[in-house]
Amino acid sequence: MRDADAFDARELRRVLGTFVTGVTVVTTIDDEGRYHGLTANSFSSVSLDPPLVLWSQAMKAPSHATFSKAHRFAINILAEDQISLSNRFAKSSPDKFAGLDVDVGLGGVPLLRDCSAWLECSVVSRMPGGDHTIYVGEVASISRTERKPLVFGNGKYLLADPHDLGEEKAGGGHSQLRATRLGARAIERLARRFDETMALAVWGNHGPTITMWEPASVSVSDHLPVGLILPVTSTATGLAFAAHLPAATVRQIAWPDADLSSDAIFGWEQSLSDIRRRGLARQGFETFYGSEILINALSAPVLDTNGHAVLALTAVGEASRFRADFDSPLAQALKETAEGLSHRLGYAALESYGRARSFAVAGAR
Repeated sequence: MRDADAFDARELRRVLGTFVTGVTVVTTIDDEGRYHGLTANSFSSVSLDPPLVLWSQAMKAPSHATFSKAHRFAINILAEDQISLSNRFAKSSPDKFAGLDVDVGLGGVPLLRDCSAWLECSVVSRMPGGDHTIYVGEVASISRTERKPLVFGNGKYLLADPHDLGEEKAGGGHSQLRATRLGARAIERLARRFDETMALAVWGNHGPTITMWEPASVSVSDHLPVGLILPVTSTATGLAFAAHLPAATVRQIAWPDADLSSDAIFGWEQSLSDIRRRGLARQGFETFYGSEILINALSAPVLDTNGHAVLALTAVGEASRFRADFDSPLAQALKETAEGLSHRLGYAALESYGRARSFAVAGAR
């Protein structure tokens, strides 16, 4: 444990910011009928019986004198598209309600429109809490919509979505649909963490097909086409799929009419064996679609319960700066992310990675 005097207020704020919350605007009315409100994420449930909630307000807040005398307040739980409303009530202003349409709740307290939910409360107690006042209210009326709530954490607005590692049944149907949903979230996180352009691909009717891009701050290209079909044998994405699909499936797309030599088949099988061993495919100095830009790429397959690739997570970058090394932090994170998603789809890694597989071109002779 660290001593209390070993950190300052700024560090404490950063640590507290890791606790992700919703965003509310607390509103009330004064004795002269004027509306008051402020943005707060200090809202919390206290009790269900009786129905009690609390929130806290800084004593130096301009509206503190009003809230400290008010007998009622309303908790307006903001929806995900109400960031501007959150910002409006987070700033000092002589009239935060100017030009704003509101509904009138119990005791004349204003209710903001289009929120995720509302709780109308009567004040039960006010307690000092350091440089804040803690208000406890008894809930008199509630209502909600189907709108997703706005989320805040680490100093940023966030979106509320089901966790892709939540409790789900392994296996079952629709594995590609599930993988696509999970993979979309995964490449968002990877792109944000490493600031590299990420692509999500599925195996479509014509082979590896890009379904989603997440560009870096300096993207590999201004044109990132969705629906782009990639070559199987000359792209990292194609190789990631080929290493984990049946031979006939790969052959049908990669070389439907070709008669490969024994040496070509042996070399192809060796390269796919290396990909299965590493859990990653790499291709250097590809020409990016529709340009003369040379790129390097790393791709990791996401496998279903049968060990077949249903998805590929691919990182791409200009070859002049993105080396696509197998031992880089990005490569490790890409591999671990794909393995985690594969596990969610019911793939038993230890059972399948260690045994030789008859994928690739073995049946194409």
